Amino acid sequence: MSQEARPILLVAACALVDADGRVLLAQRPEGKSLAGLWEYPGGKVEQGETPEETLVRELEEELGIETRTACLAPLTFASHTYEAFHLLMPLYVCRRFWGTPQPREGQGLKWVRPRDMRDYPMPPADAPLIPFLIDLL
Repeated sequence: MSQEARPILLVAACALVDADGRVLLAQRPEGKSLAGLWEYPGGKVEQGETPEETLVRELEEELGIETRTACLAPLTFASHTYEAFHLLMPLYVCRRFWGTPQPREGQGLKWVRPRDMRDYPMPPADAPLIPFLIDLL
């Protein structure tokens, strides 16, 4: 074994896509780890939840929007080792949702074209997913 064992953290993320082909990024608020970095909305998969159910719940809690599991299409995933845990993060694409995203948890929000995402500092697990969105959109 080359590294000591770390717990695996399963986090689901969503690339919300608007009618203009832009993706919503959320800026992590002060006081959270990786504060100030831009990420795809989502959150930790709770016991008994599927990643799709997690996203439906998290998008409503964090952004005040509604979607359904059938509106979430898996695109790719990130697998990244942080100091205290290993992150496994499936990324879904969602083009169908109801409501206008609102920053309910003090985060910044910005609609960004995938080709411009590299202008926004992102956590190490999120940034490698940009080329998949560029290819898709």
